[in-house]
Amino acid sequence: MKLDQLVTEIRACTLCSPYLPLGPRPIIQVSQSAKILIVGQAPGSRVHETGIAFNDPSGDRLRDWMGIDKSVFYDETKIALVPMGFCFPGTGQSGDLPPRPECAQTWRDKLLQQLPHIALTIVVGQYAQAWHLKKQAKENLTETVRAWKEYAPLIIPLPHPSPRNNIWLKKNPWFEAEILSTLQAKVKSILQTA
Repeated sequence: MKLDQLVTEIRACTLCSPYLPLGPRPIIQVSQSAKILIVGQAPGSRVHETGIAFNDPSGDRLRDWMGIDKSVFYDETKIALVPMGFCFPGTGQSGDLPPRPECAQTWRDKLLQQLPHIALTIVVGQYAQAWHLKKQAKENLTETVRAWKEYAPLIIPLPHPSPRNNIWLKKNPWFEAEILSTLQAKVKSILQTA
């Protein structure tokens, strides 16, 4: 199956409709030429509203961490945005609910096979890390991110860039000190060859 056909099918997906409080609105950004894959959790309500991935304060922080602006971030020929769940899953007691598992089970392998030029996968948050790192993931997000050198240079795990994680960032100053300069250099190097 060709990528454009697959994307059309994904954008028309209603598999999880009964569980989605705002209804289905699959949000992805892909191109076969993309060199960087960003794997988030699932769109938030604001992203669901606009239909634009990471179009919120989390996206602003993520772009800052990567050292790029919106024009680069939203250039699908360079960057693929493929969350674990393509639709807003709803809100729970402590934030958004986890991504619906049906999404990854149905679409993820087919889609990733259509992205042959990925030189860096940025896995954001515990659900993305669990799927992409499998048994290599550590016992929790902090330990997985701390062990980033074990996965680099092909994969770099990050905490979620949400403002809800400000406390985590303050408790773990090593994250910005150790990882961000390497991440930015890697992103810059890949994009220069794109």
